[in-house]
Amino acid sequence: MSEKITINRFVELTYKIIDQSNGEIIEQVEDPLGYVQGDNSLLFNQVTKELEGKSVGDEVEILLKSSDAFGPKLAELTFTDDIENVPMEYRAIGASVTMQNDKGGTKDFVVSKIENGKLTIDGNHPLAGKDIIFFVAVLSIRDATADEIIAGGAAE
Repeated sequence: MSEKITINRFVELTYKIIDQSNGEIIEQVEDPLGYVQGDNSLLFNQVTKELEGKSVGDEVEILLKSSDAFGPKLAELTFTDDIENVPMEYRAIGASVTMQNDKGGTKDFVVSKIENGKLTIDGNHPLAGKDIIFFVAVLSIRDATADEIIAGGAAE
C-alpha cells in the first residue's frame, strides 16, 4: 500500500509557479520543501487541499486565481514621484524601499518603473493580480514528528 498525504503527515515536494496568462515559469524550487499536511503557513490552503490523498511520485497542477493566491493588485500601494525627489540609492529598478506610516507600521516597496523623469514604487506582491498555476511534484511522505507538527514543517 502506498503512502498517502493525510493530516499530520510530513511531505517533501518541489514546485513551480507558472503565470497562467503566458505560461512563464515565475519561480521554480528544486530543493525539496518540507511541510506538515494540515494547518501550515507554507502553502496556500487550496494547494494542501488538492494534495490530500496524493502519493509519492504524483504531480499535481493547481490553478490559483489571484484572489486565492497573492490577492488583487491594489492601486493604493503604488506611488509615483519626480525622480529628483528620490534619494540616489533608490533610483534603480528593483531597489527596495521601506516606508513607515503615521502609526509606526512599516511596509516594503520596490521601485517598479522609472520613466520620463518619474519613479514608481509598488508595495504589492510581485504576483498580486495574477492567476497562477502551482505545479507540485510529491517526493516523500512520512509520519510527522511532534515537533514538526507544532512547527508546521521541518523542526530545527
